[in-house]
Amino acid sequence: MKVTLWRQDAEIVRPVRAAAQHHDARSRLFLRVEHDGAVGYGEVAPQPQELNGDAGIPDVIDEVRVFVVPQLHHILEREGDLPSWTRVARFGGSRAASNPAVALLEMALLDRELRVARLSIGALWPATFDTPLQATVSLIDDGEWRVDRDVARVRAKISAAPLSAGALRRLGEVAVPVLLDYNCCASSDTDVIEQVRVARGVAEIAAVEQPYAVGNVVDTARLAEQLDVPLSVDEGVRSVRDVAQLVRYRAAEIICVKPARVGGLANARTIVAEAREAGLRPYLGGFFESPYAREVHRALARSCVAEPSDLSPVEVVRDDYSSEVDPTELAFGVTPSPEMLARGAVLVDVEVTI
Repeated sequence: MKVTLWRQDAEIVRPVRAAAQHHDARSRLFLRVEHDGAVGYGEVAPQPQELNGDAGIPDVIDEVRVFVVPQLHHILEREGDLPSWTRVARFGGSRAASNPAVALLEMALLDRELRVARLSIGALWPATFDTPLQATVSLIDDGEWRVDRDVARVRAKISAAPLSAGALRRLGEVAVPVLLDYNCCASSDTDVIEQVRVARGVAEIAAVEQPYAVGNVVDTARLAEQLDVPLSVDEGVRSVRDVAQLVRYRAAEIICVKPARVGGLANARTIVAEAREAGLRPYLGGFFESPYAREVHRALARSCVAEPSDLSPVEVVRDDYSSEVDPTELAFGVTPSPEMLARGAVLVDVEVTI
Protein backbone atom coordinates (compact mmCIF):
# COMPACT_ATOMS: atom_id res chain seq x y z
CA MET A 1 0.00 0.00 0.00
CA LYS A 2 1.19 3.50 -0.84
CA VAL A 3 -0.51 6.61 0.58
CA THR A 4 0.28 10.15 -0.60
CA LEU A 5 -1.23 13.39 0.67
CA TRP A 6 -0.89 16.69 -1.23
CA ARG A 7 -1.82 20.23 -0.28
CA GLN A 8 -2.81 22.44 -3.19
CA ASP A 9 -3.31 26.19 -2.59
CA ALA A 10 -5.75 27.85 -4.99
CA GLU A 11 -6.50 31.55 -5.42
CA ILE A 12 -10.21 32.11 -6.10
CA VAL A 13 -11.04 34.36 -9.05
CA ARG A 14 -14.20 35.83 -7.49
CA PRO A 15 -13.64 36.08 -3.71
CA VAL A 16 -16.60 35.95 -1.36
CA ARG A 17 -16.65 37.82 1.95
CA ALA A 18 -18.58 36.16 4.78
CA ALA A 19 -19.28 37.54 8.25
CA ALA A 20 -16.06 36.16 9.79
CA GLN A 21 -13.93 35.21 6.79
CA HIS A 22 -12.85 36.42 3.36
CA HIS A 23 -12.90 33.50 0.92
CA ASP A 24 -10.17 34.58 -1.50
CA ALA A 25 -8.09 31.41 -1.42
CA ARG A 26 -8.60 27.80 -0.43
CA SER A 27 -6.25 24.92 0.31
CA ARG A 28 -7.37 21.57 -1.02
CA LEU A 29 -6.09 18.25 0.29
CA PHE A 30 -5.77 15.33 -2.13
CA LEU A 31 -5.22 11.77 -0.88
CA ARG A 32 -3.99 9.03 -3.20
CA VAL A 33 -4.31 5.43 -2.03
CA GLU A 34 -2.65 2.71 -4.11
CA HIS A 35 -2.84 -1.01 -3.36
CA ASP A 36 -2.36 -4.07 -5.57
CA GLY A 37 -1.91 -1.83 -8.60
CA ALA A 38 -5.23 0.00 -8.17
CA VAL A 39 -5.40 3.71 -7.31
CA GLY A 40 -8.08 5.98 -5.85
CA TYR A 41 -8.21 9.71 -5.04
CA GLY A 42 -10.05 11.69 -2.38
CA GLU A 43 -10.34 15.44 -1.84
CA VAL A 44 -11.50 17.86 0.85
CA ALA A 45 -11.08 21.65 1.08
CA PRO A 46 -11.00 22.59 4.79
CA GLN A 47 -11.32 26.06 6.26
CA PRO A 48 -8.01 27.96 6.62
CA GLN A 49 -8.57 28.17 10.38
CA GLU A 50 -11.09 26.65 12.77
CA LEU A 51 -14.40 28.48 12.41
CA ASN A 52 -17.97 27.86 13.61
CA GLY A 53 -17.17 24.28 14.58
CA ASP A 54 -15.30 23.39 11.37
CA ALA A 55 -11.67 22.33 11.73
CA GLY A 56 -8.88 24.33 10.12
CA ILE A 57 -6.57 22.79 7.58
CA PRO A 58 -3.58 22.27 9.97
CA ASP A 59 -5.74 20.09 12.23
CA VAL A 60 -7.10 18.09 9.29
CA ILE A 61 -3.56 17.43 8.04
CA ASP A 62 -2.53 16.26 11.52
CA GLU A 63 -5.60 14.03 11.71
CA VAL A 64 -4.64 12.33 8.45
CA ARG A 65 -1.03 11.85 9.58
CA VAL A 66 -1.66 10.77 13.16
CA PHE A 67 -4.93 8.82 12.92
CA VAL A 68 -6.07 8.03 9.37
CA VAL A 69 -2.88 6.64 7.83
CA PRO A 70 -1.88 4.55 10.90
CA GLN A 71 -5.43 3.18 11.15
CA LEU A 72 -5.38 2.22 7.48
CA HIS A 73 -2.00 0.52 8.01
CA HIS A 74 -3.35 -1.37 11.03
CA ILE A 75 -6.36 -2.70 9.11
CA LEU A 76 -4.17 -3.75 6.21
CA GLU A 77 -1.85 -5.69 8.54
CA ARG A 78 -4.76 -7.31 10.39
CA GLU A 79 -7.01 -8.14 7.43
CA GLY A 80 -4.60 -8.32 4.51
CA ASP A 81 -6.59 -5.84 2.44
CA LEU A 82 -7.90 -2.28 2.51
CA PRO A 83 -11.27 -1.69 4.21
CA SER A 84 -14.33 -1.15 2.07
CA TRP A 85 -15.28 2.50 1.63
CA THR A 86 -18.60 1.65 3.32
CA ARG A 87 -16.77 1.06 6.63
CA VAL A 88 -14.84 4.31 6.70
CA ALA A 89 -17.60 6.52 8.14
CA ARG A 90 -17.32 4.51 11.36
CA PHE A 91 -13.66 5.51 11.73
CA GLY A 92 -14.67 9.04 12.76
CA GLY A 93 -13.84 10.34 16.22
CA SER A 94 -15.05 13.25 18.30
CA ARG A 95 -12.38 15.71 17.11
CA ALA A 96 -13.52 18.43 14.72
CA ALA A 97 -10.85 17.39 12.21
CA SER A 98 -11.98 13.78 12.18
CA ASN A 99 -14.93 14.17 9.82
CA PRO A 100 -13.07 15.87 6.94
CA ALA A 101 -10.12 13.48 7.33
CA VAL A 102 -12.42 10.46 7.21
CA ALA A 103 -14.28 11.95 4.22
CA LEU A 104 -10.94 12.28 2.40
CA LEU A 105 -10.12 8.59 2.89
CA GLU A 106 -13.64 7.43 2.10
CA MET A 107 -13.66 9.17 -1.30
CA ALA A 108 -10.27 7.70 -2.21
CA LEU A 109 -11.32 4.17 -1.29
CA LEU A 110 -14.62 4.49 -3.17
CA ASP A 111 -12.78 5.72 -6.26
CA ARG A 112 -10.40 2.78 -6.06
CA GLU A 113 -13.13 0.19 -5.47
CA LEU A 114 -15.13 1.37 -8.44
CA ARG A 115 -12.04 1.12 -10.64
CA VAL A 116 -11.26 -2.40 -9.41
CA ALA A 117 -14.86 -3.44 -10.09
CA ARG A 118 -14.80 -1.55 -13.42
CA LEU A 119 -17.95 0.35 -12.50
CA SER A 120 -19.03 3.98 -12.80
CA ILE A 121 -20.57 5.95 -9.95
CA GLY A 122 -23.88 5.83 -11.82
CA ALA A 123 -24.06 2.09 -11.23
CA LEU A 124 -23.86 2.71 -7.48
CA TRP A 125 -25.92 5.91 -7.36
CA PRO A 126 -28.32 6.07 -10.33
CA ALA A 127 -29.23 9.64 -11.21
CA THR A 128 -32.73 10.49 -9.96
CA PHE A 129 -32.67 14.31 -10.04
CA ASP A 130 -31.37 16.96 -12.39
CA THR A 131 -30.13 18.88 -9.33
CA PRO A 132 -30.17 22.66 -9.96
CA LEU A 133 -27.13 24.82 -9.29
CA GLN A 134 -26.65 27.39 -6.52
CA ALA A 135 -24.17 30.28 -6.69
CA THR A 136 -22.57 32.11 -3.74
CA VAL A 137 -22.08 35.90 -3.56
CA SER A 138 -21.67 38.50 -0.81
CA LEU A 139 -23.79 41.41 0.38
CA ILE A 140 -21.08 42.48 2.82
CA ASP A 141 -18.66 44.14 0.39
CA ASP A 142 -19.24 46.20 -2.74
CA GLY A 143 -17.75 43.78 -5.25
CA GLU A 144 -19.68 43.13 -8.42
CA TRP A 145 -21.41 39.80 -8.91
CA ARG A 146 -21.48 37.43 -11.83
CA VAL A 147 -24.28 34.90 -11.64
CA ASP A 148 -24.41 32.38 -14.47
CA ARG A 149 -27.70 31.93 -16.31
CA ASP A 150 -28.05 28.27 -15.33
CA VAL A 151 -28.11 29.10 -11.59
CA ALA A 152 -31.46 28.40 -9.90
CA ARG A 153 -30.72 30.05 -6.53
CA VAL A 154 -28.18 32.47 -5.07
CA ARG A 155 -26.76 32.23 -1.57
CA ALA A 156 -25.82 35.75 -0.43
CA LYS A 157 -23.50 36.19 2.54
CA ILE A 158 -24.87 38.78 4.94
CA SER A 159 -23.78 40.43 8.19
CA ALA A 160 -25.71 41.94 11.12
CA ALA A 161 -25.25 45.45 9.66
CA PRO A 162 -28.07 47.09 7.67
CA LEU A 163 -28.00 46.42 3.94
CA SER A 164 -26.22 49.11 1.95
CA ALA A 165 -27.68 50.84 -1.09
CA GLY A 166 -25.20 48.94 -3.26
CA ALA A 167 -26.25 45.61 -1.76
CA LEU A 168 -29.91 46.37 -2.42
CA ARG A 169 -29.12 47.39 -5.97
CA ARG A 170 -27.33 44.10 -6.62
CA LEU A 171 -30.12 42.12 -4.97
CA GLY A 172 -32.62 43.82 -7.22
CA GLU A 173 -30.72 42.61 -10.29
CA VAL A 174 -30.94 38.92 -9.29
CA ALA A 175 -33.63 37.07 -11.23
CA VAL A 176 -33.67 33.93 -9.03
CA PRO A 177 -34.54 33.33 -5.34
CA VAL A 178 -31.92 34.42 -2.78
CA LEU A 179 -30.89 32.64 0.40
CA LEU A 180 -29.53 35.07 3.03
CA ASP A 181 -26.60 33.33 4.78
CA TYR A 182 -25.59 34.79 8.16
CA ASN A 183 -22.85 32.25 9.01
CA CYS A 184 -23.79 32.47 12.73
CA CYS A 185 -23.46 36.28 12.96
CA ALA A 186 -27.04 37.49 13.53
CA SER A 187 -27.44 39.80 16.52
CA SER A 188 -31.17 39.53 17.24
CA ASP A 189 -34.49 38.28 15.87
CA THR A 190 -35.61 41.87 15.32
CA ASP A 191 -32.59 42.71 13.16
CA VAL A 192 -32.99 39.58 11.02
CA ILE A 193 -36.70 40.20 10.50
CA GLU A 194 -36.00 43.79 9.48
CA GLN A 195 -33.24 42.79 7.06
CA VAL A 196 -35.53 40.22 5.46
CA ARG A 197 -38.29 42.84 5.14
CA VAL A 198 -35.94 45.27 3.38
CA ALA A 199 -34.44 42.59 1.13
CA ARG A 200 -37.88 41.35 0.09
CA GLY A 201 -38.60 44.80 -1.25
CA VAL A 202 -36.17 44.18 -4.11
CA ALA A 203 -35.73 40.38 -4.40
CA GLU A 204 -37.41 37.03 -3.79
CA ILE A 205 -35.96 35.69 -0.52
CA ALA A 206 -35.88 31.90 -0.50
CA ALA A 207 -34.66 31.44 3.09
CA VAL A 208 -32.57 32.73 5.98
CA GLU A 209 -29.59 30.49 6.73
CA GLN A 210 -27.71 29.82 9.99
CA PRO A 211 -28.46 33.06 11.84
CA TYR A 212 -27.20 31.85 15.23
CA ALA A 213 -24.33 29.78 16.59
CA VAL A 214 -23.90 26.07 16.00
CA GLY A 215 -26.11 24.14 18.42
CA ASN A 216 -28.34 27.11 19.28
CA VAL A 217 -31.51 25.34 18.22
CA VAL A 218 -33.80 27.14 20.67
CA ASP A 219 -33.09 30.66 19.38
CA THR A 220 -33.17 29.40 15.80
CA ALA A 221 -36.59 27.84 16.38
CA ARG A 222 -37.90 31.04 17.98
CA LEU A 223 -36.80 33.04 14.93
CA ALA A 224 -38.30 30.45 12.57
CA GLU A 225 -41.70 30.97 14.21
CA GLN A 226 -41.55 34.70 13.44
CA LEU A 227 -40.22 34.60 9.88
CA ASP A 228 -42.51 34.33 6.90
CA VAL A 229 -39.70 32.75 4.84
CA PRO A 230 -38.09 29.32 5.47
CA LEU A 231 -35.16 28.98 7.83
CA SER A 232 -32.11 26.97 6.73
CA VAL A 233 -29.34 25.47 8.87
CA ASP A 234 -25.80 24.92 7.56
CA GLU A 235 -23.01 24.81 10.16
CA GLY A 236 -25.44 23.20 12.60
CA VAL A 237 -25.82 20.02 10.53
CA ARG A 238 -23.13 17.42 11.25
CA SER A 239 -25.09 14.24 12.01
CA VAL A 240 -28.52 12.61 11.92
CA ARG A 241 -28.88 13.65 15.56
CA ASP A 242 -28.70 17.29 14.49
CA VAL A 243 -31.48 16.67 11.98
CA ALA A 244 -33.61 15.07 14.69
CA GLN A 245 -33.11 18.12 16.93
CA LEU A 246 -34.07 20.54 14.19
CA VAL A 247 -37.21 18.54 13.48
CA ARG A 248 -38.09 18.28 17.16
CA TYR A 249 -37.88 22.06 17.68
CA ARG A 250 -39.25 22.93 14.21
CA ALA A 251 -36.14 25.04 13.78
CA ALA A 252 -35.62 24.63 10.03
CA GLU A 253 -37.27 23.76 6.74
CA ILE A 254 -34.04 23.55 4.72
CA ILE A 255 -30.65 22.07 5.65
CA CYS A 256 -27.25 22.25 3.99
CA VAL A 257 -25.36 18.94 4.01
CA LYS A 258 -21.61 19.16 3.32
CA PRO A 259 -19.93 15.75 2.88
CA ALA A 260 -16.62 16.84 4.42
CA ARG A 261 -18.41 18.29 7.45
CA VAL A 262 -20.55 15.22 8.14
CA GLY A 263 -17.83 12.61 7.67
CA GLY A 264 -18.16 11.64 4.04
CA LEU A 265 -20.44 10.59 1.23
CA ALA A 266 -22.17 7.70 3.03
CA ASN A 267 -23.08 9.90 6.00
CA ALA A 268 -24.25 12.66 3.65
CA ARG A 269 -26.61 10.24 1.88
CA THR A 270 -27.98 9.03 5.22
CA ILE A 271 -28.56 12.58 6.48
CA VAL A 272 -30.26 13.60 3.24
CA ALA A 273 -32.55 10.56 3.42
CA GLU A 274 -33.42 11.23 7.08
CA ALA A 275 -34.10 14.89 6.35
CA ARG A 276 -36.36 14.17 3.40
CA GLU A 277 -38.24 11.54 5.40
CA ALA A 278 -38.84 14.18 8.10
CA GLY A 279 -40.19 16.68 5.57
CA LEU A 280 -37.09 18.90 5.35
CA ARG A 281 -35.51 20.11 2.12
CA PRO A 282 -31.81 19.14 2.08
CA TYR A 283 -29.29 20.55 -0.35
CA LEU A 284 -25.63 19.71 -0.90
CA GLY A 285 -23.12 22.36 0.14
CA GLY A 286 -19.43 22.74 -0.63
CA PHE A 287 -16.13 24.16 0.60
CA PHE A 288 -14.68 25.59 -2.66
CA GLU A 289 -13.45 22.18 -3.84
CA SER A 290 -11.68 21.53 -7.14
CA PRO A 291 -13.58 20.22 -10.18
CA TYR A 292 -12.65 16.69 -9.07
CA ALA A 293 -14.58 16.72 -5.77
CA ARG A 294 -17.32 18.85 -7.32
CA GLU A 295 -17.88 16.07 -9.90
CA VAL A 296 -18.13 13.52 -7.09
CA HIS A 297 -20.59 15.73 -5.23
CA ARG A 298 -22.57 16.25 -8.41
CA ALA A 299 -23.04 12.49 -8.74
CA LEU A 300 -24.10 12.28 -5.10
CA ALA A 301 -26.56 15.17 -5.45
CA ARG A 302 -28.16 13.82 -8.60
CA SER A 303 -28.85 10.57 -6.80
CA CYS A 304 -30.74 12.07 -3.86
CA VAL A 305 -31.04 15.91 -3.82
CA ALA A 306 -33.72 18.03 -5.50
CA GLU A 307 -32.78 21.44 -4.02
CA PRO A 308 -30.29 23.81 -5.73
CA SER A 309 -26.82 22.82 -4.55
CA ASP A 310 -23.18 23.97 -4.61
CA LEU A 311 -22.06 21.98 -7.64
CA SER A 312 -20.66 24.62 -10.01
CA PRO A 313 -16.91 24.70 -10.71
CA VAL A 314 -14.98 27.18 -8.55
CA GLU A 315 -12.91 29.46 -10.78
CA VAL A 316 -9.29 29.83 -9.68
CA VAL A 317 -6.41 31.92 -10.99
CA ARG A 318 -4.38 29.03 -12.42
CA ASP A 319 -6.20 26.87 -14.94
CA ASP A 320 -4.28 23.72 -13.97
CA TYR A 321 -6.19 23.42 -10.68
CA SER A 322 -8.49 21.01 -12.44
CA SER A 323 -9.39 17.44 -13.10
CA GLU A 324 -9.17 15.57 -16.35
CA VAL A 325 -11.73 13.35 -18.04
CA ASP A 326 -11.10 9.67 -17.47
CA PRO A 327 -11.10 7.98 -20.89
CA THR A 328 -12.25 4.70 -19.29
CA GLU A 329 -15.33 6.43 -17.80
CA LEU A 330 -14.89 4.35 -14.66
CA ALA A 331 -15.49 5.48 -11.08
CA PHE A 332 -16.31 9.23 -11.05
CA GLY A 333 -15.39 9.76 -14.70
CA VAL A 334 -12.63 12.22 -13.79
CA THR A 335 -9.34 12.13 -11.94
CA PRO A 336 -7.09 14.87 -10.48
CA SER A 337 -4.75 16.11 -13.18
CA PRO A 338 -1.02 15.35 -12.80
CA GLU A 339 -0.24 19.05 -13.41
CA MET A 340 -2.42 20.06 -10.48
CA LEU A 341 -0.83 17.54 -8.11
CA ALA A 342 2.69 18.42 -9.31
CA ARG A 343 2.19 22.00 -8.11
CA GLY A 344 1.12 20.86 -4.66
CA ALA A 345 3.19 20.20 -1.55
CA VAL A 346 3.57 16.54 -0.62
CA LEU A 347 2.70 16.24 3.07
CA VAL A 348 2.58 12.47 3.52
CA ASP A 349 4.29 9.84 1.36
CA VAL A 350 4.12 6.41 3.01
CA GLU A 351 4.62 2.98 1.49
CA VAL A 352 3.78 -0.15 3.48
CA THR A 353 4.31 -3.80 2.54
CA ILE A 354 2.75 -6.79 4.26
